[in-house]
Amino acid sequence: MAAAAVNDPVLATASSRRSESVSNTFLLRMGHMKSSRWWNAFGSLYRGGMISFLGLGRMGVPMARRLVAAGHKVTVWNRTPRTIEGAASAASPAEAVAEADLVITMLADPAAVKRVLSDAAPGLRRGALVVEMSTIGPEAVAELRDRLPAQVGLVDAPVLGSVGPAADGTLTVLAGGSPGELARCRETLKVFGRVREVGGLGAGAATKLAVMSALVPAQVLLAETVAYAEATGVDTSVLLDVLGDTPLGPLVERVRPVVETGPPETRYALGLAAKDLVLASHPAQTLAAAARDRLLDAASAGLGGRDLTAVFGHAGAAGRTGVRKLNPASVPATNGYYSHATRAGNLLFVSGQVALDADGRVVGEGDMTRQSEYVMDLLARVLADQGCTFDDVTHIRTFLTDMSLLPEYGAVRGRHITGAPPASTTVEVSRLFVPGLMIEIEVVAAVPATP
Repeated sequence: MAAAAVNDPVLATASSRRSESVSNTFLLRMGHMKSSRWWNAFGSLYRGGMISFLGLGRMGVPMARRLVAAGHKVTVWNRTPRTIEGAASAASPAEAVAEADLVITMLADPAAVKRVLSDAAPGLRRGALVVEMSTIGPEAVAELRDRLPAQVGLVDAPVLGSVGPAADGTLTVLAGGSPGELARCRETLKVFGRVREVGGLGAGAATKLAVMSALVPAQVLLAETVAYAEATGVDTSVLLDVLGDTPLGPLVERVRPVVETGPPETRYALGLAAKDLVLASHPAQTLAAAARDRLLDAASAGLGGRDLTAVFGHAGAAGRTGVRKLNPASVPATNGYYSHATRAGNLLFVSGQVALDADGRVVGEGDMTRQSEYVMDLLARVLADQGCTFDDVTHIRTFLTDMSLLPEYGAVRGRHITGAPPASTTVEVSRLFVPGLMIEIEVVAAVPATP
């Protein structure tokens, strides 16, 4: 009743002086609470405001449906327009968030999250809370916090589980944020499954990557084990039976149907698994790095949209070709349509490197010296990943958009290739694939024999 009195102008102007005094006192107290941290938590639950859900992919659709089924007022947006029964649809991110108290993002990667929230920013309400549920890593979460207005809250809450648990509401939500902001979204997140509050902002993203650094490589390890068994004449059914009696048993039973009948419909895309391991790249993660390279290899072979378990067939095929696809974590990730390098025996073929940073922005636009330095540094990192230096390069091919700037490039190249020069080809082209790029360089190298 008291809450109704606060919002009812008739009750607020009751004729009784005593009632007016009581109402004014209540209003003053509520005003004080509104300015307190307590109000941040209570007020959101009290208002029961609209939820905006951005991203209707494999996970987003069932999650948005659960919000609607739980009785929430929901507005959805997706880059390719889709609808959710019972939810309103918006034409743009800004429109979707315009009336929202809570904004949930479930998108493919850090670049998509940054782009969509940038588009949504003009519509964000003061006091709104963004709950970022994609897998983007703690660094990207910190960058989002810097980009969002100070009056907009942020919680990172990636999930463990795939499409089935998303539909059933049995996901594990790994939530990171301040106590007050976690309290504001806690009940809503329970719609998706079990909520584990793992620390401050970014802790959810970091925990998710740590977990995936164990789970994904375990599946890749089993795929390579099955490929080894097939190559050496071991009966795979017997192998799986034996492994089923070890601590790997639960995972073995999950993948047994894949070995026997092939991958299921996509639940956790192989390309997204590769992206997760790229985000988790760390010097301590040697096994995860090997699994990452295996998955990037499979993605470059066209399996990125298939279920992660498609790596089982790919591991055997890769062993037969003898060609390894390489994507070192020391350089910005590719767009998924090529690998940074391939290796066949002791020959290393490095794709053309250009001056683009991790966000796809041109480095040193209009500056041939700066772009040349950046590209040579990328080449050095890819070579180093396989134990090579520029001394091991057998051929270098350079594409320039302006041959008159060859001396500037030559000066940079001379600082990196100091011994006898390798075979070389230099070509002038009208343009490269991104406006502003001035140079692209590819190399072939001979990998030194291991002592």
